[in-house]
Amino acid sequence: MVLKRTPLYELYSKFGAKTIDFGGWDMPVQFNGIMAEHEAVRTNVGLFDVSHMGEFEVSGPHALEFLQNIITNDASKLQLFQALYSPVCYDDGGTVDDVLIYRLAQDNYLVVVNAGNIEKDEEWFMSHNHGATIINRSAQMAQLALQGPKAVKVLKKVTNEAVEDISYYHSQPNMVVAGVSCIVSRTGYTGEDGYELYLDASDAQSLFLALMKAGDTEGILACGLGARDTLRLEARLPLYGHELSADISPLEAGLGSFVKLKKNEFHGRSALVQQKDNGIVRKAVGFELLDRGIARASQRVFVGDREIGIVTSGTMSPTLHKSIGLALIDAKFSPIDTEVMIDIRGKLTRAKFVKTPFYRREK
Repeated sequence: MVLKRTPLYELYSKFGAKTIDFGGWDMPVQFNGIMAEHEAVRTNVGLFDVSHMGEFEVSGPHALEFLQNIITNDASKLQLFQALYSPVCYDDGGTVDDVLIYRLAQDNYLVVVNAGNIEKDEEWFMSHNHGATIINRSAQMAQLALQGPKAVKVLKKVTNEAVEDISYYHSQPNMVVAGVSCIVSRTGYTGEDGYELYLDASDAQSLFLALMKAGDTEGILACGLGARDTLRLEARLPLYGHELSADISPLEAGLGSFVKLKKNEFHGRSALVQQKDNGIVRKAVGFELLDRGIARASQRVFVGDREIGIVTSGTMSPTLHKSIGLALIDAKFSPIDTEVMIDIRGKLTRAKFVKTPFYRREK
């Protein structure tokens, strides 16, 4: 299989990237080492190539109606330039994807989807569309994520725009950054302050280089998927295929605040109402290991001899210096401080359930 490449692929070797197959994409897992990149984002600033993500333009007088029918959250509350996170569900309550939606104009929205789900999402959107104009812009767009406490300082070096005035989960289209027209969004997937910049794919290399140069005195590092994963896990942000899937509902994943059951009918609503009324049988929980080791996805979780669930994600937290993770377990065993055993390559390892997020930045 020929792996897909982002517009920045030619620059990877310049910054020392080690690449892997990530959902059919040849992506950098690291440039300078996962620990160094993680630390850069937590303390200074890091720059990620996330151009593998997909973008769909949804427009026209029926755009909002389409979105309301397809997502679990309520897009009718979106102000101009505001962003909204939402799961997208199958009719049985399982998750198609989790997406970010930007309202860029009165009847114009940008829907950002996960890279591995682009084709599946396009098919789902098209087969449930009744009047909106939906255009897959993924091949024409690139996305860069500038993340960390010094992200504002770095971005201000390459633009005359008032990027510091963009509120959290808001965006500004048509901003000129290092001579490139971008949608600049105050969002991210790391638990830190920062921006995601959407731009024409042909401008991706020049903007990446300009941001790296501007951040040179601020300790900027090019960052890969390895640090992206440890950062998002510390912040307890879900990863599709792990905490969310066709077999895991947003309610089970702990995303109930993004499921608006009181709005009009949407795909998955009936199943989710039933889940909520009956009480969820499975629940996502955070844990930390009490013994040495690192838990990984699909490893089994036990209370005594009883198997109660599986690990969905796990890592050694670079910030907390603890082995942490998320698990989907029998809801009856979910209280904080419950002690369990996790089967790590045949060895039962002690763990306990803890409050999440594991890490929360100081505002």
